[in-house]
Amino acid sequence: MCPQITMRYLGAHVSTAGGVDQAPLRAKEIQANTCQIFVKNNNQWLAKQPLAQDEIEKFFENKKACGVEIIFSHAGYLINLASPDRTNNALSLKSFAQEMERAIALNLDFVVLHPGAHVGTGMQKGIERIAQNLRRVLEKFPDRKTWLLLETTAGQGTSVGHRFEQLGAIMDWVKDIPRVGICLDTCHVFAAGCDFRTPEGYKKMWKEFDAAIGLKKLKVIHLNDSKQELGSRVDRHEHIGRGKIGPEGFRLLMRDKRLAKIPMVLETPKEDNAVKYDTFNLKKLLSYCL
Repeated sequence: MCPQITMRYLGAHVSTAGGVDQAPLRAKEIQANTCQIFVKNNNQWLAKQPLAQDEIEKFFENKKACGVEIIFSHAGYLINLASPDRTNNALSLKSFAQEMERAIALNLDFVVLHPGAHVGTGMQKGIERIAQNLRRVLEKFPDRKTWLLLETTAGQGTSVGHRFEQLGAIMDWVKDIPRVGICLDTCHVFAAGCDFRTPEGYKKMWKEFDAAIGLKKLKVIHLNDSKQELGSRVDRHEHIGRGKIGPEGFRLLMRDKRLAKIPMVLETPKEDNAVKYDTFNLKKLLSYCL
């Protein structure tokens, strides 16, 4: 039996509509002690204005009052640190730096980042550009407490990170830079071909992860079922237990004692009621502990 929600870090991606200070309140609505947020518009390169000091102070106040222990951000979707295009590369660097600045101002635990897409220039070149660009940005924040986490990808198009070895190669390039880790997305690894729906497949997945990256580098898990089949390389999230992964894969995750202290958040569909569906999915996950 896995720990109850009060003993582990479990939650969902929550909206920051009205200000980042609203995020802890929304986490409390779904009885979560963990949440993921956007610190700016995720489909824009740059925020027009810095975070207001009163908004930051209210964020800290609400986080404490609501009992939310871990809050982290997901970087914007436009950022592509593997881009060979000079203009896109420059904008990606600037946007990523702003994401880190805002996360550090909010004392967030992590920033989750999609590694990028090599846009036809080859996987090795993409890996090298990502590593070089990570170094350029992270070296600007030598004393940061906020971790940078590279997220596993589904393998759509020319994206980098759908194989553990690809992420492991990036990690090797930046191994001298502290606080760089991995966020594993269940939908993404399933779409990329990892079948963890059986005890044998589950064990195989983590053995491969450990060999390529190291389990100690795993810092966050995104819990999403998949609308698409195993190996589809299509990223489409589904409610827990209702997709192609199904209950057993999540049951194995929720009962794995090694993961008891790893923050886990939902990125499942909100439909027309975020509180209703996030609560449904969290309850489903907890039921798999029994």
